[in-house]
Amino acid sequence: MKSNMKRIAMTAGAFAGLFSIHSFAESGAAAGGFGAYGTLIWMVLLLAVFYFMLIRPQKKREKAERELRNNLQNGDKIITIGGFTGRVINIRDDEVTFETGAAKTRLTVKKWAIQTREETSASVDAGDEIRTKPETLPEENK
Repeated sequence: MKSNMKRIAMTAGAFAGLFSIHSFAESGAAAGGFGAYGTLIWMVLLLAVFYFMLIRPQKKREKAERELRNNLQNGDKIITIGGFTGRVINIRDDEVTFETGAAKTRLTVKKWAIQTREETSASVDAGDEIRTKPETLPEENK
């Protein structure tokens, strides 16, 4: 969120700079060969800044979210935008049914309501304990 605010502030600063440079050029104090094309160049530059700092990153995020929702499978652990967590049970056109809680309550939500998918190991089922072999420390040289 802070990153977006920083980008917006930088873009607004560039926009303000555009007008100050433009008014300076119109006052006749600047001698240059830009003439009437100076404003056009600044506008194109401003649009490029807007595109690369605001529009393009937003489209990348939307594409990643769309891929996440389209690649859901039964058994995936998900988190909804409301904060509910659970395991996917059924996927229909634009709805996802998942189980949550110890009582295995089933909820059905729209696909757009799914925020993230947690990475899970395929070999570990829900409720299975993960048992690891305790590490043995190397014996010190005596």
